[in-house]
Formats: sequence, C-alpha cells, structure tokens
Amino acid sequence: MRPVTAKTFRSFTASTRGIAAVEFALVMPMLLVMFLSTFDAANAVAVYMKVRSASYVLGAVTNTYGTGSTDQISTAAMPGIAQAAGKVMAPYTGTPIVTLSQIKATSNTTAVVSWSYSLNGTALTQGNTYTGLPTNFAKHTCGNIYPCYVVVATVNYTYTPVFAYFITGSMAFSDTVYVTPRVSTCIQYNGVPSSC
Repeated sequence: MRPVTAKTFRSFTASTRGIAAVEFALVMPMLLVMFLSTFDAANAVAVYMKVRSASYVLGAVTNTYGTGSTDQISTAAMPGIAQAAGKVMAPYTGTPIVTLSQIKATSNTTAVVSWSYSLNGTALTQGNTYTGLPTNFAKHTCGNIYPCYVVVATVNYTYTPVFAYFITGSMAFSDTVYVTPRVSTCIQYNGVPSSC
C-alpha cells in the first residue's frame, strides 16, 4: 500500500470531479419529499372541497322535507340522506362522520336541539342547549319571531396522505352548513317536533 503523502492529500482535497454527485446526493431526498408532497397537498385540497360539498348537499336534501305524514323525514329515509355524504366523497375512501340536526332558536341567544341524527358518530341530545350557532345568526335569521328552526349539517372526514404521512400525519377536515327550512316552518323527523 502506498503511503499517503502531502502531495496526494493536496490533490485529493483540490479535486472537484465528484462535487456535483455529492451535492445531488445531499439535495435529492429533500427534492423528492417536496415533489411527492405536492400530490398529497393537491389531494388534501380536493378532499376538503368534497367535505364542503357533502355538507352542502346534506343541508340541501334535508331542507326539501317539511311537516306532516308525507313530508316529514322517516326513520327509513334518514340513513339514506346521511349516506349521501359518502357518495359525494367518492372516489376517496374512508368513512365520513355525518351529523344532521335541527336547532330550535327560542330567542336571539338561546337555542336547543329539536332532533339530531348521526351516521358513524354521536348525535346531539334532543332538548339540550345548543351553543354552536354563529353570533347573531338567530337574530338575523328569525327576524325576532320565535321559535324558529335551523337545520345544521356537519361532515367530518379524516384524510391520510400517502407520501407526507410521516410529516403531517392524518388530517381532519370538517364543515358545517346552516340552512333554514324552506318547505315549512320546521322539518319533522319521526314526528319530532310534534308541531312547529
């Protein structure tokens, strides 16, 4: 074996033949992560838009019902309405958590749960105080005529990125839509409320 001399050491440190390969090897993993993460970012935006669409569809479909024996939502019809969220979320797999509720505002600042249904989650408890209405929503929606009713459609969905999971983990998306009944004063679900 040839001994390492000062001349050999200087020629080794002065050499620039492998610098580009070393720089590429150092930068490539970060570029690859950034490149693949753009796919996850685009999918995350698409999933969020699907969640928004699903909550709007649930509110709109629920809003077509009213009162009376033929117009109210039946026990048999409600699961089909809630499952519409899964259809809107296609082609993304996973199970959205859907909650449909009717809120009864009794004043500008007080509201209670009239009825609630949840698919893959927990429904709100009927008769409990509801504090989720936006500020001044009842005041501007009800026009000081109480009680007035509001349908609340909420969709929650957990998206798991393919490439960036080790950076971000799962991402939880949620959207809530508030709509007022358009067919009648309120929407009955299985005879609740008994009258509007």
